Amino acid sequence: MHIDSRKASTRRAATGPRRLAVLASGLALATTALAAVAPGASAARTGAEDPAARSTGSTAAGTTRSGAAGGHCARQGRIAVPGAEKQVVACLDDLTTAGTSLSGHTDPADWAGLHPAGAVNPKGVPGIQVDGYFPDTSATNTNHGWNHDSQFVLRLPDVWNGGLVVAGTPGNREQYANDFVISDWALARGYAYAVTDKGNTGTAFYKDGRRPGDAIAEWNRRVTEIAVAAKAVVRQRYGRLPGRTYAAGISNGGYLVRWQLENRPELYDGGIDWEGTLWRVRGDNLINFLPPALRAYPEGDAQAMYDAGFARGSEFLWPFHHQYYWDLTQRIYREELDPGFDGDAEAGTPYCAPGTPACDADYDYDARKPYRALRKIALTGRIGKPLITIQGTLDTLLPISRTGDVYAGMVGDRRPFRYYRITDGTHTDGLYASYPDRLRPMLPCFRSAFEAMEGWVERRQSPPPSATLPRPAGGDLVNECQLGM
Repeated sequence: MHIDSRKASTRRAATGPRRLAVLASGLALATTALAAVAPGASAARTGAEDPAARSTGSTAAGTTRSGAAGGHCARQGRIAVPGAEKQVVACLDDLTTAGTSLSGHTDPADWAGLHPAGAVNPKGVPGIQVDGYFPDTSATNTNHGWNHDSQFVLRLPDVWNGGLVVAGTPGNREQYANDFVISDWALARGYAYAVTDKGNTGTAFYKDGRRPGDAIAEWNRRVTEIAVAAKAVVRQRYGRLPGRTYAAGISNGGYLVRWQLENRPELYDGGIDWEGTLWRVRGDNLINFLPPALRAYPEGDAQAMYDAGFARGSEFLWPFHHQYYWDLTQRIYREELDPGFDGDAEAGTPYCAPGTPACDADYDYDARKPYRALRKIALTGRIGKPLITIQGTLDTLLPISRTGDVYAGMVGDRRPFRYYRITDGTHTDGLYASYPDRLRPMLPCFRSAFEAMEGWVERRQSPPPSATLPRPAGGDLVNECQLGM
């Protein structure tokens, strides 16, 4: 991408290694993890920085299979991803994280902290994986030693149900971030799966793009790009186009689901949005509700926190979010959308005191009016295909009253939409292990929402009405969630 002429020395594509053990499932990458990266993460990468080192047609165990028509990895020789600058095709005995963590076809650091401890995932799904990238000039994504953005992953199970799931990544993570929470489950149900890194990654993502808002706008273009390409690859592999295509994503990935259904509905049959980020030109967005939190929390002003939209009952989560999320998130997204606020500085001053010149705690969105940048990425609520949104009532990065509730109002009751507010859910399921008596995992509710979408689209079964779902008195909260009352 090109350089913003106003900050030519800083808005260039960031390069260099970035292998952080991260918790953040939302908008910013925390620099300290809640929990260590899963055992074996480093070993999974050793000797597999470039999947090209593994010859096309080899399984994870290293044996060769020809892949007869309809058999294991059939037609893999026909795969050519439209528009890709690079692709590496591999035949694997297991496309789920149980197998790819060992073969080097995922990066556990990308998905660390995004799922609750104790989550049960399927495994043993053989098929084809395609890693590669589309043309791009930014280089924030260092996966495989490629130093190239717009990296993608396609997974094509041997046993296909006729469907396709398309996703963008949460936060500023790379292309493997959804592997545990979305890819594994979708593959086990027989879906082909496609994901993009959105065209830029990392906490300096804002350096990508010529003008304010360009880096985020690219995310939407890249999701469209992978959706179109994936449909063609599905046809190459299975002999026909997918009969149904669903968009799915978490946080920034949820925003991408919304944007696609508003602007590219012809590509999809429905979407599942897990706590999507809200961007509006006028009204609620994170760079107008985070500054009040940055002012109020250090002063111990709980009422100001509530006034900013943070839920009563979420107070125990405030210290963590202040330490890892609010400040960094505000600064990097404000830098993307309004870089002139702090002059020649880059992404402000961490934890600056209110009153300090160009302090993000004092940022006033309505006074600054970065409307031109917001118009590039803003949501309208005018979805063209069915959408199910879920969000936790204790989301303390994107408060539900300022995000999910608002978007539900934008969609209204005349469009195909369901909205489930999950009592005690928060933005990051990785926190559940620390507060099992106060939080509820979102992952099983996402899977239930996906099943409800399947019924809605494929069998014309209307999902349960939108509702606030109470916390169950018992049962397996990590793996079970019922949408109906």
